[in-house]
Amino acid sequence: MNFLPKKQKYKKQQKGKKFNKITCVRTLKSTIFNRVALKSLSSGRITSKQIESIYKCINKYIKKSGRLILHIFPQTPVTNKPIEVRMGKGKGNVSFWVAKIKCGILLCEIETDSFVLAIKALKQAQQKISIKTKIIKNYDAK
Repeated sequence: MNFLPKKQKYKKQQKGKKFNKITCVRTLKSTIFNRVALKSLSSGRITSKQIESIYKCINKYIKKSGRLILHIFPQTPVTNKPIEVRMGKGKGNVSFWVAKIKCGILLCEIETDSFVLAIKALKQAQQKISIKTKIIKNYDAK
């Protein structure tokens, strides 16, 4: 699974501003299933490799007992110049892609019946991310 954009208007982008600690509110939708989500507590950048490892890690746990919903996608290219190249001569080549994460955004949701399995999967996914996150539970009584 490759988490890369298929088409971009421009090949390279500027870095942009740093994010402030803004509280964004995104709640879980109520359905007949139980939903558990991973919410960011700090702002930062998550690479496409980290998103792919989250995807594989969670799917390894939940298999067919639930559904994984990713809310983030890497859209920003990061460029690097090769080692021992002199200053000037333009911008470097795109080396990897990142998703810019603000504080308070839901990264992913798991829709499943088994609560324990979903929490285990999200705890494993938390270790693979470079930003602070917390697990949010939403239980819908039938």
